[in-house]
Amino acid sequence: MKYYVVADVHGFYTELITALIEKGFFEDKEPHKLIVCGDLFDRGNEAVKLQEFIVDLIDRGEVVLIRGNHEDLMLKFVNDYIRWTVEPVVYTAHWSNGTVGTVMQLTGMDLNEIETTAKTMKMRMENTPFFKKILPSMVNYFETEHYIFVHGWIACNASGYAGTASSFSYNPEWRKSDYIDWDFARWYNDMEAARQGVIEPNKTIVCGHWNCSYGHAKIEGKGEERGAHADYSPYYGKGIIALDACTILSKKVNCIVIED
Repeated sequence: MKYYVVADVHGFYTELITALIEKGFFEDKEPHKLIVCGDLFDRGNEAVKLQEFIVDLIDRGEVVLIRGNHEDLMLKFVNDYIRWTVEPVVYTAHWSNGTVGTVMQLTGMDLNEIETTAKTMKMRMENTPFFKKILPSMVNYFETEHYIFVHGWIACNASGYAGTASSFSYNPEWRKSDYIDWDFARWYNDMEAARQGVIEPNKTIVCGHWNCSYGHAKIEGKGEERGAHADYSPYYGKGIIALDACTILSKKVNCIVIED
C-alpha cells in the first residue's frame, strides 16, 4: 500500500491540497491512502473545506486519521466551556490555540453567540461532520510492517508535564497504554524522545506536533528554530521522521510518500 503522510494541517486546506498535488496523490491510480498524523484543525481559515475533503476520504476508505492534541483541546472546549468560565473567550488558550476560530467556522456562530449561548454552540458542534464522522474515525496510532504513525510520540515514560517533559524512557508495553498515557504522549517533543533512545526497534516512527525546525536547529545544529533561517522541511533521524511544517509560518504542509 502507498501512503501519503502529512501532519498538523491546522485548517490550511489550500496548503494541504498543494502538497498532495505536488506528490501526485490525485493522479495515483494504484491503491493508496492519506495518513494525517493529528491536528487537522485550528489556526487556518479553511476548516469547512477541509472537513468536506476529509469526510469524502473517510467515505471512500482512503484516509487514516491519527488523533492529535488539538482534537483533545476541541473536546475539552466544547464539553467544558459552558461550565468553567465567565471570562471572555478571547482571553483563554482556546482562542490563542485556534480552537474557537474552528468552532466559529464549523458552526457559523460569531464570538458573542459562542460566549452567550454556549449550550447552542455545544449542540451545533456535536452535529458537525467533524464530531460525527471525523473524531470517531481517529486512532492513537497506526502501524504497518516498517512504520508507526502517531501525533506527538508513542506512549512512554516521561518526566514533567506533557509539553514540558524533558526526559523520556521507552515503555515496551506502549501499545497497551490507556487513554491518559496517550493524552500525554500527544504533547511530547518527539525529536527529543527519539534522541534519548525512545524508538521502536526495527521500525520508524512518523509523527507531527513539534516543529521540524527544532530537529534541524537543536539536534543537527543547522539554522534556527524560528526566523528567516528556520528549516521546516521534514526531519529525519534515527527511528523518526517528523513532519510538522509549522504551516502558519512556513505556508507549507510537509508530505512524504511511503510504500509498506
